[in-house]
Amino acid sequence: MNRRHFLQFAGLASACFALPRALRAQTAAPRVVIVGGGFAGATVAKYLKLWGGNIDVTLIDRNAAHYACILSNLVVTGQIPLDRVKLGYSDLQTKRGVHFHQGEVLEIDPAAREVVAKIGSSTNVFPYDHLVLAPGIEFIAPAGDYREDLTPHAWKAGPQTLLLKQQLSAMSNRGTFVMNIPKSPYRCPPGPYERACVVADYIKRKKSGARVIVLDANTSIQAEPTTFGRAFNETYRSLLTYVPGAEVSSVVSSSRTVITSKGSFTGSVLNFIPNQRAGEIVTKAGLANDPTGRWALVNPLNYASTLYPEIHILGDSQGTGQPKSGHMANSQAKVCADAIIRDFHGEAPDPAPATSSACFSPITSTKASWLSASFQYSPVTASMVRVDLGEAHEPTSDGFQQMYQWADNIFADSFG
Repeated sequence: MNRRHFLQFAGLASACFALPRALRAQTAAPRVVIVGGGFAGATVAKYLKLWGGNIDVTLIDRNAAHYACILSNLVVTGQIPLDRVKLGYSDLQTKRGVHFHQGEVLEIDPAAREVVAKIGSSTNVFPYDHLVLAPGIEFIAPAGDYREDLTPHAWKAGPQTLLLKQQLSAMSNRGTFVMNIPKSPYRCPPGPYERACVVADYIKRKKSGARVIVLDANTSIQAEPTTFGRAFNETYRSLLTYVPGAEVSSVVSSSRTVITSKGSFTGSVLNFIPNQRAGEIVTKAGLANDPTGRWALVNPLNYASTLYPEIHILGDSQGTGQPKSGHMANSQAKVCADAIIRDFHGEAPDPAPATSSACFSPITSTKASWLSASFQYSPVTASMVRVDLGEAHEPTSDGFQQMYQWADNIFADSFG
């Protein structure tokens, strides 16, 4: 397979495996409720309608639009505006027939198969035949006086992204940008290393004498180690310090200080990214049942919870061992949509699903690298097993342009 072609069209190509299901007629209107409108929730809503005929699909999210983390590090450095990563739900409503509600889900009743949500000033009950939970991540607050308004994480794109951008812009020429990388697993494995690179590039161009300190709770770089290792040790050697194995014990946001196993670090800007767990509604419903209590165990054939077969958990909240990324959420959502449609036809899920994840990472303001991984279901272990991994030999200017094409394909495939 031509790697460039795969990366450019990955978001669209993986949609092809279940298209024949759209040919099956539906005689009733089965109901699917989806909680969470990120890449997983939006994609499963779209493909349930695209492949499933007359399925009644309801999508609930607390926000009127979704801000993608994809490309958002370039918002931090001012290369693109925040609106570039703003994704709305209008196409899902007008083109696909999805019922969208902006509101807060209050509780789930698995016995009655109902979702209770506050929509505006009213409390509404949404019955379901299948429920999909895709709420993303929540943060595990560290010890100390951690305040995200003082030391932004910017790991949920939106206002936090703009706050970090403002703090970076205001930093003095002799300032220090301190950031941490949480213990794996966390959302977007290459994302923190990418942020370190683009911030270092920004400082190199605009903040003479400033420095970047990267505190990694992991003992080594978690994604694209060759590319990011070369960037840290060569491209940004004079201004970036990488500290592996720096586990955080507490944070003092008022002084922009983080205390770690490798010492205390204070910055002019502290970009603190907390450890993460499944979204609040998953935890509240008792579905975060992996050994750590952070993630939801699911059957990767259909992403159904191991506790309730009619409740499916996708994206960042699931605990299958696959990377937590926008592209992977998109891929899992298609497997889930196909399995739900099969169930409505009285059929078993596809016995051999495959998923994929691809991403581009800007390393400088003009060059980007890429990473791709493919997973296949193993009936021996009843799990998803990585069967392919590839990464760019080096960041290139072509890769930087392809990054935007890839992002736009994923945006359109999920929200269009």
